[in-house]
Amino acid sequence: MTVQASRMASITTSPSMAVSEAAKAMMADGVDVVNLALGEPDFATPDNVCDAAFAAIREGRTAYAPPAGDPELRRAIAHKLQHDNDLTFDPGSEVMVGVGAKQVIFNALMATLEPGDEVVLLAPYFVSYPAAVSLLGGVVRVVECRRENGFRPSAVDLEAALTERTRWVLVNTPGNPSGAVFSADDLAMIGSVVAAHPRALVMSDEIYEKIIFDSATFTSFGQACPDLRDRTLIVNGLSKSHAMTGWRVGYGAGPADLIGAMTKLASQSTTSTSTISQVAATEALLGDQSTVAENCKRYEARRDLLVDGLSQVPLLEPVLPQGAFYLFADCSAMIGLVTADGDVIANDSDAAGFLLREARVAGVPGAAYGLEPFVRFSFAASDDELRKAVDQLGDALTRLASSQ
Repeated sequence: MTVQASRMASITTSPSMAVSEAAKAMMADGVDVVNLALGEPDFATPDNVCDAAFAAIREGRTAYAPPAGDPELRRAIAHKLQHDNDLTFDPGSEVMVGVGAKQVIFNALMATLEPGDEVVLLAPYFVSYPAAVSLLGGVVRVVECRRENGFRPSAVDLEAALTERTRWVLVNTPGNPSGAVFSADDLAMIGSVVAAHPRALVMSDEIYEKIIFDSATFTSFGQACPDLRDRTLIVNGLSKSHAMTGWRVGYGAGPADLIGAMTKLASQSTTSTSTISQVAATEALLGDQSTVAENCKRYEARRDLLVDGLSQVPLLEPVLPQGAFYLFADCSAMIGLVTADGDVIANDSDAAGFLLREARVAGVPGAAYGLEPFVRFSFAASDDELRKAVDQLGDALTRLASSQ
């Protein structure tokens, strides 16, 4: 007897989480694995944020928060959006807090998708986007953002993907897994294509906004396309910028009717995220931001370490990311090679499996993100771990290359 609903057949466990768990299982068996699969900061949550949480506990701020989020936090979010992005939202009706950004995304889709509605994803995309769309009865339409175009969509490809059934276009900048940062012109192009489809909405996932490198400049979709304000949902959170993954605080800002529907869903599901976490998030947004800037510099140094190291490794070609903390490495040179066991590496899933077994380094195949052949490595890891990963990848891939 099966107890699962038929809709569950449309989704799998998050691939990045699955690879990370496989790596942890190997480690539990005594195998020395460098786990670069999961996108989680290895830095501690800033002290001032933790202190605010401790104070909230001592003060007894442990009751339910409103489903839309604590009013003080919603005001802090509105302040952040005005100060950082020049975007104005009413904290009382146009801002809601979720149990992480994932819940905000899920609630937005649940509140708006009818069976057969189409959602346009720009590949490579975050692994949870297609799962959520499929689970809610939507249809995924993929626009491939090729490496030679900086993992950015072309207007021609985007226009071809939108139809009268398009309900959402999902934008993620800086991007997971590519690290691509869309310029204001890139976003304006997307906006101009969407504008011609009155039923289409834009969801801009800006969770990596604060992790940006070199001369790249972050522009919010709302800034680039103010004329689409009533059709735009801005999604963000504290997990990546403030190393608060386990605190589970994300937020959305958009039209009042959409935010109201998303809040109604929250009232019937999670009620709210932890009140204590929301107090901490308020401090994260309004308090000292020096740790955020310092961590970004450390991520950039780690990026350079990993890119420089992998540039010397055969069969993997690193693509320099402009933001986030992932390296999307081209593994096309591995495809078709034969391992010492006689197995043919047929795709990037095989390539990632080989690297986990033979190099003892966990990365996630590009297939999970809708674009092959690549392997994503997180550089939210210590310098020592990254150097170790480079050494182990170099040894394994050198052996593979010389055996052909």
